[in-house]
Amino acid sequence: QVQLVESGGGSVQAGGSLRLSCAASSKHFTMLDMRWYRQTPGNERELVASITSSGVTSYADSVKGRFTISRDDAKLTMYLQMDGLKSDDTAVYYCGAEAPWLDRDSLDPVTYWGQGTQVTVSS
Repeated sequence: QVQLVESGGGSVQAGGSLRLSCAASSKHFTMLDMRWYRQTPGNERELVASITSSGVTSYADSVKGRFTISRDDAKLTMYLQMDGLKSDDTAVYYCGAEAPWLDRDSLDPVTYWGQGTQVTVSS
């Protein structure tokens, strides 16, 4: 029942900054573990950063010290502040979520995905 919508992507020069936002449609957002992924053409999605419902964060080694994930439960929104952008950061960035409740058929945790937002970094 949760819809996720990303925004904030665009084109920047290397060394620049962008802030991505992921807005959720439901108050269930507060119970979700949130993640940012990215994907380049022909490749699998890569986990970039995560933040649990309690605010515990984790980052891929490639972005540590440059990216900051955060959430504002009152606004039902997750953010990814990206500083010191590199050409290797160019990708479609996706907002994802994992719920603490299970799918009734698969018994796997329910997941939600946004449509993605393009980030292009020029060297």
